[in-house]
Amino acid sequence: MQVTRRNFVKLAGSGLVVASCAPSVALASYPDLSRSLALNNIHTGEALETRYYDGQDYLRSELFRLDHLCRDFRREETHPMDKHLFDQISLIQSELGVNSEVQIISGYRSPATNEALRAKSNGVAKKSYHMLGRAIDFRLEGVSLKRVRNIAREISAGGVGYYPRSNFIHIDTGPVRYWS
Repeated sequence: MQVTRRNFVKLAGSGLVVASCAPSVALASYPDLSRSLALNNIHTGEALETRYYDGQDYLRSELFRLDHLCRDFRREETHPMDKHLFDQISLIQSELGVNSEVQIISGYRSPATNEALRAKSNGVAKKSYHMLGRAIDFRLEGVSLKRVRNIAREISAGGVGYYPRSNFIHIDTGPVRYWS
């Protein structure tokens, strides 16, 4: 049997079932491999190619670059993003067998931005994980949104929201839960 990340999860058995309740713990259980992403913020047009994890350590300078790319562009506020979001995206890509560009719709949101968005839409949570840097809305260029959603659910990527009309997936590092 080929040892892919999916097979690793299956082999890990019940120990990972407990860990999957806390996605950051589950992701920490995966083999140490270098992790790279190519991202584009669709609102600012900024693009970034980064190797943010070298197989042993997260690279602080690259995490700062990711924080800047995922900033609240409406208010030009930057906040530390949960590095496990990027691990989840990397794992999703690995499971899909793609290296597609990650198109960021929303990363960090300041409380003021979140409240302004809530006033316009009932789809914005009052206590959004975006305000903590623990959520990201994205799509993978050229990859079916349903496929991305299905893999995100399969790996128990915290909260997984599916927004086909708006063409994005939401993931966060909160408890495992799903919504449309």
